[in-house]
Amino acid sequence: MKQPSFPPPAAICVPCRLAAIGAVVLAMAGGFAYVAGWLTPQRLTTHRIVNAFEADNGQHPGFRRNHAKGVCVTGYFDSNGNAAALSSAGVFELGQTPVIGRFAIPGGNPSAPDTSVPIRSLALMFTQHDGEQWRTGMNSVPVFAVRTPEQFYRQLVAAKPDPATGKPDPAALKAFYAANPETQPFQAWLKGHPPSSSFANGSYYSVNAFRFVDAKGEVRAVRWAMVPETPFAPINDAQKAAKNFLDADLDQRLQSGPLRWHLIVTVAAPGDPTDDATQSWPADRQQIDAGTLVIDHDASQDDGPCRDVNFDPTVLPAGIQTSDDPLLAARSAAYSLSYNRRTREEALNPNLHRPQPHGDRS
Repeated sequence: MKQPSFPPPAAICVPCRLAAIGAVVLAMAGGFAYVAGWLTPQRLTTHRIVNAFEADNGQHPGFRRNHAKGVCVTGYFDSNGNAAALSSAGVFELGQTPVIGRFAIPGGNPSAPDTSVPIRSLALMFTQHDGEQWRTGMNSVPVFAVRTPEQFYRQLVAAKPDPATGKPDPAALKAFYAANPETQPFQAWLKGHPPSSSFANGSYYSVNAFRFVDAKGEVRAVRWAMVPETPFAPINDAQKAAKNFLDADLDQRLQSGPLRWHLIVTVAAPGDPTDDATQSWPADRQQIDAGTLVIDHDASQDDGPCRDVNFDPTVLPAGIQTSDDPLLAARSAAYSLSYNRRTREEALNPNLHRPQPHGDRS
C-alpha cells in the first residue's frame, strides 16, 4: 500500500519567534512601567502617595508609612446576634470571635509626640471560625478630610515640612483647604471635639461606607463605630506637656481589667452618599448594637501580634463588601505598598534598629 505523502514542514522562522517573544516582553515591561507611573509621571500612583508620606515624615525603615507609632492589643468580639439579620458574616453570629488590633496615631514618625495630632486610630482583625477575616481601620473622627485619592495626595504635598522650619507651610495648607471646601466638615468636627485623654475612652469610626449582605442576598449600605464603655475625657494639661502618654495609660488601664466598646452599625437610607467619606449621614438613621469588643491585653508593636498584620480595610468575609467609595481601593493599595516596603527593609536587615517610641513604658 502506498503511504500518503505530506508536504515538507515549513521552515521555522527563528527571527520571527524571537521578535514575537520580544514583543511579549516589551508589552509586559510596558505594563509594569505604566502601573509604576514611569510612562506617565503626572498620573497619580500608589508609589507617589506613599512617597509623599515619606517626604512628609522622613525615612523610618521597618515602620508603617502612616500610623507608625502604635501598640498591639488582643481580645475578642462578643456578638449578641443583632446584626445577623443584616449580614451573613460569621462574626455576627451569636458568640465570640478572636481579635488582634492596634491603637495608633496618624503620621509616619514613630517617635512623634502623642500630642502631635488630635486623632487616634484603631485597627482590628477579626478571624472567624471558618478562617475568613474581617479587617478594619478606624479613626476617632467620623468623617474624612477629603473625598478622592487625588485630593488626599494634594493634601500630603501641601503638608510637606518647610526645610527652614521643619513644619508645614501654613500658606500652602490654607490654599489647599480653600481650594477644597469638602474639607470643612472634617475641620469643623476637630474644632468642636478635643482629643481624647486615652485610647480607651475614644470612639472609632469606619469613616468609609461598606455593604452588608444578608443570607437572602439583600444588600444594605452601612457604616460602623466602636463606642467605648469608658466615659470620654479630653486631654488634660499634664498630658499636653508629655511626649508619650497614650501607650502608658492603656497599659495601666488594662492592668485593672479588660476594656470594652460597643460595635454600633448605622444603616443608610436611600440617597445617603456611599462614595463620599467627607459627608456624615443624618443622625436619625437606624443604628444597631451588634455586640461588644473586649480588649484584654496589650503588647509592643515591635514584636507583638499586630506587627506583621496589614490592616487592609478591603479584606472582608462573605457578608461584607466594599462600597463605591474611591478611597477604599486607594487605602488598600497604599497599605499593601507600605507593608511590602517595611517587611523588605526588615528582611534585608534582620538587625534593623527599631527604637521603642513609648519610652515611658517599662
